Amino acid sequence: MLRRGVATLTTLALAWFLTPEDFGLLAMMMVFLAFADVLVDAGFSQALIRKESVTQRELSTAFFANITIAVLAYLLLFFCAPYIALFYEQPELEPLIQVVGVAVFFNALAVVQQAILSRALKFRLQLQVTLPAAAVSGVIAIICAYSGLGVWALIVQVVSQSLLISLLYWWQRLWTPSLEFGRNEFRELFAFGGYLLLAQMTNVPFKNMYVIVIAKVYASAIAGLYFFAEKIRDLILNQLVNSVQKVTYPALSQVQSDSVKLKRGYRQIISVTTFIVFPVLILLAALVNNLFTLLLPATWFAAVPYLQLMCLAGLMNPLNAINLNILKVKGRSDLVFYLGMYKKTTAILIFIITYQYGITAIIVGQIVNSVLGYIPNSYYSKRLINYSVREQLADFIPTLLLAGIVGFCTWLIQSALNWPVLVELIILGSGAGLIYLTGAWLLNLSAFGHASRLVEMKLGRKNA
Repeated sequence: MLRRGVATLTTLALAWFLTPEDFGLLAMMMVFLAFADVLVDAGFSQALIRKESVTQRELSTAFFANITIAVLAYLLLFFCAPYIALFYEQPELEPLIQVVGVAVFFNALAVVQQAILSRALKFRLQLQVTLPAAAVSGVIAIICAYSGLGVWALIVQVVSQSLLISLLYWWQRLWTPSLEFGRNEFRELFAFGGYLLLAQMTNVPFKNMYVIVIAKVYASAIAGLYFFAEKIRDLILNQLVNSVQKVTYPALSQVQSDSVKLKRGYRQIISVTTFIVFPVLILLAALVNNLFTLLLPATWFAAVPYLQLMCLAGLMNPLNAINLNILKVKGRSDLVFYLGMYKKTTAILIFIITYQYGITAIIVGQIVNSVLGYIPNSYYSKRLINYSVREQLADFIPTLLLAGIVGFCTWLIQSALNWPVLVELIILGSGAGLIYLTGAWLLNLSAFGHASRLVEMKLGRKNA
C-alpha cells in the first residue's frame, strides 16, 4: 500500500508540470512495453510459484530464458519504433520507445527473485525493494518535469524504477544463478506457463485497445486524460486486489487438492476483498470532483467523468481476479486462456459498437463487459470447488448494496453543498466511512466479521 501511495503522489505531482498530451504519449508507449514484459516473463514466474518445490536448475533455466527473451524483445521494440511512431503520426515517439524499452531488460533480471519471495510469502522484503525504488524514481521524475523535460520525465521514471528494483533485488542476495539450462525443466515450466503467456499476450492488446484507438481516432490529449484516469483508478484497485492475490495464490496452492478448504478460503477472500474494494471505489467516484479540484490543475478536470465510470467498471475486477485465481490454483491454466479469449471477444464486440459514440460510451461498455465476464468465471468455480454463483452472490451482494447506498447519498449531499472543498472531503469522507462500518456492524455482515478478525490478527502481530 505504501508503494502504491508513493506512486499516486508521484502521479499527482507530475500532473502539475506535465500536460495530458505528455501522458498520452506515455500511454501509447506503455502498450508495447507491457507486451514486451509479458513476453519476457513467459508465465515462468507463476509456474515457479505454483510448484511445491523448485530446484536450482529450474530457477537458472527460467532466469536465462527470461534474459534471452528480454534481449530479443528490446531489439524488436527498437527496430519497430519508427513504424509505431508512423502509425500514431507522432514522430517524437521513436526515440522515446527506443529508450524506454531498456526497462524490459531490467525487469527480466528481477523475475526469478520476485517469484522466490512470493513462494516464501516474504512480501515485506518485496516492499523493501519496490518502495524505495518507487520513491527515488518518483523524485527523479518530478525534478525532470519541473526542469521542463516534458514527457522525458515519464521515461526517466519508468527506466530508473526498473533499474532500481533490479539492483535492490540482487543486492538482497536471495539467489545466484548457475550456468545451466535444462530442456526438460524448460518444457515443464512452459507447459504450465505457456497458457498463461498466451492469455497475457492476448490480454495486453485487449486491455490497451482503448488507449490505442482513442489515441489514433481522437487525440493524444484525450488519450492522456483517459490514461490518467485509468492510472489513478488502477493504482488504488490493483493495490487492493493484488495484495490479496499475492498472499492467497501461494498459500492456497499448498492445499490445492483439498476442495473443501479451498472453497472455505475463497469465500472469506471474496467476502473481505469486496468489503474493502467496493466502498473505496464507490466513494472515490462520489468524491472525485472535490479531489481533483483540491489536488490537480484545471487541465485535468475533464478526466473526472472518466474516472467515475471507471470506478464502477472496476467493481467486478476483484471478483473476476479471484475466480481466475481458483483456476490457477487448481492447475487449469488452459481455462484461464479460454475464458480470457471469451471475455476479449465480447469486449471487442462491445467496443466496436461503443467507440463511435465517444469516450463515455466506451467506458459504459467496459462496465457491461465486466459483468458479462463474471458469468463464465463463476461457472468454473462451481465445477472445480463447488463454489456456486448463488453462494458468491450471497457473499458480496449485501456489501455492494450497503456501499452503493452510502456512496449515492454521499454524492447527492456533495452535489448540494457549497462548502470549502477540503471541509467537504473531510466531513463527507469520514462520515461515509463511519456510516458504512456502522451499517455493516448493525446488519451483522459476515464480511465485517472476517475483516475485523484480519485487523485483530495484524494488530496482534505488530504488538507481539
